[in-house]
Amino acid sequence: EVADDAECIAAIKAYLSFFPSSWEEKAPVREESDPAERMAERLMEIVPDSNRKPYDMYDVIAEIVDDGEWFDIKPKFARSLITCLARFGGQPVGIVANQPKQLAGILDNDSADKAARFINLCDAFNIPLVFLQDVPGFMVGSKVEHAGIIRHGAKMLYAVSRATVPKVTVVVRKAYGAGYYVMCGKAYEPDLIVAWPGAEIAVMGAEGAVNIIGRSAIEASDDPEATREAMLDAVRQNIDPYISAGNAMIDDVIDPRETRPTIVKALRMARNKHVTK
Repeated sequence: EVADDAECIAAIKAYLSFFPSSWEEKAPVREESDPAERMAERLMEIVPDSNRKPYDMYDVIAEIVDDGEWFDIKPKFARSLITCLARFGGQPVGIVANQPKQLAGILDNDSADKAARFINLCDAFNIPLVFLQDVPGFMVGSKVEHAGIIRHGAKMLYAVSRATVPKVTVVVRKAYGAGYYVMCGKAYEPDLIVAWPGAEIAVMGAEGAVNIIGRSAIEASDDPEATREAMLDAVRQNIDPYISAGNAMIDDVIDPRETRPTIVKALRMARNKHVTK
């Protein structure tokens, strides 16, 4: 994992710098080294317009955290989910983010376990949590079902539901099905949940919904492709983030460039949050 003893000790020091001396204390806040109001223009270029195209969520993280620095936890395990420690306005946070570059950021047994353990760790040491959603949902199929996907997914769900630290959620692109909920959707009481303008919050994507629900109508149509396109447009209009905001599934729709200032403000507002554990 590291080249030598010196690099190992440096990594340990970096890891411990995010934690308080004990669970009874708050995570140590550093003097702000990166302006809290800094806008990230590059965020407008990182995420593709098409929700079928991958991108690297690490690029998003690098743009919004203090000084573009983070400490990865288990980066080689369950790569469809990122768990890392970083800072916003000097405040240590734990980031849980889907990785579209790996299996479209889907959740499976290993990624659910990875998230649950990390969330419990942050909650135990009073480290706030930031969730970056771009999730197509949970993996499906007999293989993962035989391996206990419901049981593993429940671990993550329970960890999110019981976490008492400040929680901030950003829906970057997709938020489908149970993935929206376990990545700290509205039902699990994030202190703030916002979405980018191109976000989609739904049971499933428009293509999947039309192919399943509208299959008979498409096959019976004189012009199947036109019928399919009309159905796709209708579904896309219903999964618009502004409709989600109107239904209280998110608190606000933000300019992607405002992601960092929005997170910093939310963490500062929730800094004195106190819930009996």
